[in-house]
Amino acid sequence: MEILSLTLVAIVAIMHFGFMYLEMSLWTKPTGLRVFRNTFEKAQTTAVLAGNQGLYNGFLAAGLLWGIFQADDVFARQIKFFFLICVVIAGIYGAYSVNRRIFFIQALPAILALITLI
Repeated sequence: MEILSLTLVAIVAIMHFGFMYLEMSLWTKPTGLRVFRNTFEKAQTTAVLAGNQGLYNGFLAAGLLWGIFQADDVFARQIKFFFLICVVIAGIYGAYSVNRRIFFIQALPAILALITLI
């Protein structure tokens, strides 16, 4: 179960580094426009907000990596638990406020990782 838990936490972290890259670097590029179903005009006006959101996704990913590489097993579990809960809350809020698919893309993988952690 430990290997599955570490794998799922790592996947969530990698996904959030990917979200960071998409939101901070590709927001106004064709890939970003397609992924987020945006027009170029809308992306231009929201680019600063997307960059800020991307930065927060990077913080979530960094926190999860900290939990993975923390030497103290008890503290590592607490770190991973905290950051996974943050991801779940962000995913639920995003699903409520923006698009329901955010729940499945962001919150569900974190929920699965939490289940293995518990």
